[in-house]
Amino acid sequence: MSTSNERVIEPAGGRPANASLILLHGLGADGNDLAPIVPAFTLPDSVSLRTVLPHAPRLPVTVNGGMQMPAWYDILEMNLGRRVDENQLRVSAQRVHELIDAEIARGIDSRHIILAGFSQGGAVAYEAALTYPQPLGGLLALSTYFATADSIVPSDANRDLPIEVHHGTFDPVVPESLGREGAKRAEAMGHPLTYRSYPMQHAICPQQIAQISTWLGERLGDGVNEPAKS
Repeated sequence: MSTSNERVIEPAGGRPANASLILLHGLGADGNDLAPIVPAFTLPDSVSLRTVLPHAPRLPVTVNGGMQMPAWYDILEMNLGRRVDENQLRVSAQRVHELIDAEIARGIDSRHIILAGFSQGGAVAYEAALTYPQPLGGLLALSTYFATADSIVPSDANRDLPIEVHHGTFDPVVPESLGREGAKRAEAMGHPLTYRSYPMQHAICPQQIAQISTWLGERLGDGVNEPAKS
């Protein structure tokens, strides 16, 4: 059930969900920002996907002059290292863990739960996915960076979690070099990882949606057969 803190898109046609996608938006947006891409996913008939789109809290953001806006954490410096408030980021990651717990309580196997995030939401998704204590289905990192690569304490349950990373080659907000560096760090941790670049800025393009659909199908299609009983 949707609350004021998240938007939930249930499977079409009233089908019971047997898989879940938790999709985190970027700075200054909310859960509705990414909702339009969800109906565009083309998934195998065996996959009945519930999508959870949380809304970030309003926080003062240092690099934006302290202005309050929807943010998963404060960004302290817009340098190549992208210095952030890691404590706030981990609070947001813990909230994602609670959302995963809720999906499991509704009957979804943890291995049929995918975490995804765009930009700032992707940095939270990296932390949340790699520290969750039960095995997940995969991590999708869109136009983002691995903000906690130096301090993360990974969970053994997700040490081999598959990761799909997408980034625009003309991104003026999160330089592609940050996306590639994050992917490199995650791959060095032992994760099977695919990196894809697209001729775009800080956005999501139709070619990506097609690739995301294929990847979700690969991650969920073979392992999901019967709808969950809630």
